[in-house]
Amino acid sequence: MNNSFNTLFRFTYFFILIVIISSKTIAKENKLFWDGRDWNRVLASVGYNKEASFRVKTAYLHGALDGRLYAYLKVWKKDQGLADDVFSETVDYLSNRELIKNIDYFYQEPLNNYVPVPSAILIANMYAERIAIDRIESYIESTRNWINNLVLDLDTLNYSRLLEDKWIKHHEKQLNQYE
Repeated sequence: MNNSFNTLFRFTYFFILIVIISSKTIAKENKLFWDGRDWNRVLASVGYNKEASFRVKTAYLHGALDGRLYAYLKVWKKDQGLADDVFSETVDYLSNRELIKNIDYFYQEPLNNYVPVPSAILIANMYAERIAIDRIESYIESTRNWINNLVLDLDTLNYSRLLEDKWIKHHEKQLNQYE
């Protein structure tokens, strides 16, 4: 009797554990970029310490800008003209403190919360450079549409088909190596 009770208890415990773990993994959303929701959570995540929040946001901005520079240099190595065309927008017009302040202000608008931080960096610099408001608003609207369409595409993406295509491509590459 005691042995069957222990077995039943272990089975129930194991079942509950699996349900909890699977519910957390199923509930995850497709996340491509840090956006306004993440940006606005930074202050709370550091215990509302403004200096720590500034450091976290600065570190993120440095990483994003370093990644942009890396991408620019990779493209520049292949085609200098293309690199200059693609990465022509100014992203270092503002100091870190000014940029963070402007991004904080941008994300106060709830409609902007889904705009990725790299786009918010461009938008903050566009405002600072005094680019025409209608051009900035057009960029914001196109960015919102782009990210919404991208998220919808990812939500409806057939991952098994994607993995199968990747597997086929990998094996074709291996076969081509042996020829």
